Amino acid sequence: MKNVFFRIKFVKIIVLVFLSICSVYSNGGTVVCSGKVDSLSYHSPNKFMVKLESMNRAVFFCDADTNWNVSGTGYVTGPESCKTMYSTFLAAKMAGKQIKSMYFDGADVPVNCSSWESWKSASIRHYVLED
Repeated sequence: MKNVFFRIKFVKIIVLVFLSICSVYSNGGTVVCSGKVDSLSYHSPNKFMVKLESMNRAVFFCDADTNWNVSGTGYVTGPESCKTMYSTFLAAKMAGKQIKSMYFDGADVPVNCSSWESWKSASIRHYVLED
């Protein structure tokens, strides 16, 4: 009888842990924006912002010194990836290249690219540059 109660309690704990993990990641959204890089900026302490033509405001996308993790995502952007993305976006801006698609994830992500609120953060999961 003790084993049955132990198994039921164990299953309940597993279900609760699973549901809590799912709720952390399910609060985030995704929006895909495109266009030329309108602005690329630095904001102390060590955070970078980007704004594409299709966006109404710039958004924080990484930190050059620490792992970048925003609520609503299950992944982080490391400092080296951050620096690489910044360099890539700067090169695209200088060359006038189009970003075909940039996937922004997180709890602060709006329903479309022209609805960003001021001073919001997101993770960039994927982007494609056009030739």
